[in-house]
Amino acid sequence: MSDIAQFLREQIDRARTLRLAHEASPERAAQRLWLRRWQAARLARTYRDLLQDANYRPAAEFFLSDLYGLKDTAARDAGLERVFPLMSKTLPDAALHGIGLAVELDALSEELDARLLEFLVNELGVREQLSEDAYAEAYRRCDNRAQREHQIGLIREVGEDLVQLVRKSMVYAMLRAMRGPAKAAGCGELQDFLERGFRAFRKMKDPQHFLDTVQTREMRILDRIYGATPQPFDLDRTRG
Repeated sequence: MSDIAQFLREQIDRARTLRLAHEASPERAAQRLWLRRWQAARLARTYRDLLQDANYRPAAEFFLSDLYGLKDTAARDAGLERVFPLMSKTLPDAALHGIGLAVELDALSEELDARLLEFLVNELGVREQLSEDAYAEAYRRCDNRAQREHQIGLIREVGEDLVQLVRKSMVYAMLRAMRGPAKAAGCGELQDFLERGFRAFRKMKDPQHFLDTVQTREMRILDRIYGATPQPFDLDRTRG
C-alpha cells in the first residue's frame, strides 16, 4: 500500500471513530446538529456573493455543503470503507490524496466542533439561542488557533487538488465509468460526492479567485475572533 493510500485509510478510520462517538449520545448528536446549522447559516451569509454568481455557485455549494457545512457524510464515508481496497489499487495517487484531504477536513471539523460545544454548553451555558458574541467567546477559549489555521489550509488544499484533477480527462472518464458499479455496490453517496466536486470545478472560470476568496475571508474572520473584534463575521466585501 502506498503512503497516500495509507493516509486515506487513516482518515477513513478517524472519521468513523468520530461518527460512532456522536451516534453513541443522542444529546451530543442534537448539539452537533444545532451548531452545524448555525455555522451553515453563517457561511451562507459570508459567501452570499459567490452563491449568487452562476460561475462560482456550484463550487460554493460543494464547499459549504459537502466539505464544511451541514451535510451528513456518514453514507459517503461508509462507501469509502467498502470500496477502499479497489480504490487504492485503481485510482491514481493524486485522486486518493484529494479524497483523503476531504475526509481529513471533515474529521478535523468534527473534532473542533466537539471542543467548541464543550465550551458553549458546559462553560457558557448556551443551550438554544447562539449569538455571535457567545460563539466567538467559546472559539477563543478553545485556544486552538493552529488547528483552525490548519482547517482553513485544508480547505485550500482540497480545492487545489480538485483544480488539478479536473484537468485530467482520464480521471474524469474513470470517475464516470465507476457510476454504475458504485451505485450497485451501495456507494451511490460516495459517487455523487465525487461527481459533484468534479462538476463544480470542471467548468469554473478562475478557480484561484474562488480559493483566494474563501481562504482570505476565513483568515480575516479568525483574526477578528482572536482579536475580540465586535461582529467578527461582518466583513467588508470590497476587501475580499
